[in-house]
Amino acid sequence: QVNLVESGGGSVQAGGSLRLSCAASGSTFSRYCVAWFRKTPTTEREGVATIALSGTRAWYAESVLGRFTISRDNAKNTAYLQMDNLKPEDTAMYSCAAGPSSGFCTLSERQYPFWGQGTQVTVSS
Repeated sequence: QVNLVESGGGSVQAGGSLRLSCAASGSTFSRYCVAWFRKTPTTEREGVATIALSGTRAWYAESVLGRFTISRDNAKNTAYLQMDNLKPEDTAMYSCAAGPSSGFCTLSERQYPFWGQGTQVTVSS
């Protein structure tokens, strides 16, 4: 069991940056894959980025490659999503998720049983 709480969302202009944080409670954070997902009222949930347990490898959706960076600090039980060069189409509710690794961290929602409440990101043109 791990509890996740996101923070750092807000409203920014296109081209701006935000850094989302995902604070975890529990003793097993370092054993989980961590991923960020996003969803709008009119779109299905989309996997944005995921990071391996050690933090040495990460995978991204094509739409955010080169602009978003996922990271984690296991000592602080916290994961991050640095979002640069934001675009209006990045507007969404962003949620942090954690799940067990079977050797590979994916962008599939089914891998992640633990979810935060979400934080809203709004990018204006």
